[in-house]
This record gives sequence, structure tokens and C-alpha cells, in this order.
Amino acid sequence: MKRVNVVSAIMNDEAENILMVKNVKGYWELPSGAVEKGEHLHQAVIREVKEETGFVCKVKELHSVREAYFKDKKHHALMITFFAEITGGQMSILDPDHDIEEVKWVSKQNFQKLNPKLYHLLKLNEEPQAFYQFEGNRTVG
Repeated sequence: MKRVNVVSAIMNDEAENILMVKNVKGYWELPSGAVEKGEHLHQAVIREVKEETGFVCKVKELHSVREAYFKDKKHHALMITFFAEITGGQMSILDPDHDIEEVKWVSKQNFQKLNPKLYHLLKLNEEPQAFYQFEGNRTVG
């Protein structure tokens, strides 16, 4: 089974909205992506946020580490989510892989409507506290 490390960022605006991206497959998620060879986690977060949203960010504290097996792809994934703060840039999609079709700020309530499963997995209805969770065997999507 291939090991894949994926990072994502939770970023809020002044109104506590969360920045989300819409994947070309039609689902909404946090700015995220695989850690490239030779890259440390913070570098990967900064790169993925820039590519998918156009914003420059500063990585803050850890939000969560989640783990799952994707049997169909034969991947063992560690999904590491950080809180991050926007420090520059402007909203635009610079994704070289052309995986992102839209970027927008959403309220927690709208986040829950757009991706209820991720909302639950990230425990966004609770006070922020770093956590680890094994999510078992999953399918993509």
C-alpha cells in the first residue's frame, strides 16, 4: 500500500467564514493536497493554499491528524490539517493540475451543507482542540 501525506488548511476571514474550494469533481473541501517529495508539511500547506486560492498564508497551529486506507487506490493516507492565516495575495485559482474550479468564503453553516461529512470529520461544531482520528477503510469521494 502506498503512503500518501495530505495537508489542508482552515482559514477564517474577519466574519469567521471558512475558505473552501470546489474540486472539478464537484465537491467542496478545504484547500489541500499531497505533500511533494522533499517538502515539509508547512511548505506543502503554503504551496497548496497559493495554488488553489491565490492567497499567501502563514501556517499556525495543528488542527488534526486523520488517517484512512483507500482500498480502491491502495493508499494509506495521513491527512494533516492546520489552522492558517492569510498574509497576502488575492483570491484566484493558480492550480497547475486544474483540479479546482471555484473558491469562496462560507459560513460554518454553509460548510456543513456543502460537505457534511468533512464538517463532521473535522469536528467543526466543537471548540478547536488538536486531535488524531483513525477513519478506517474508505473509498474516494
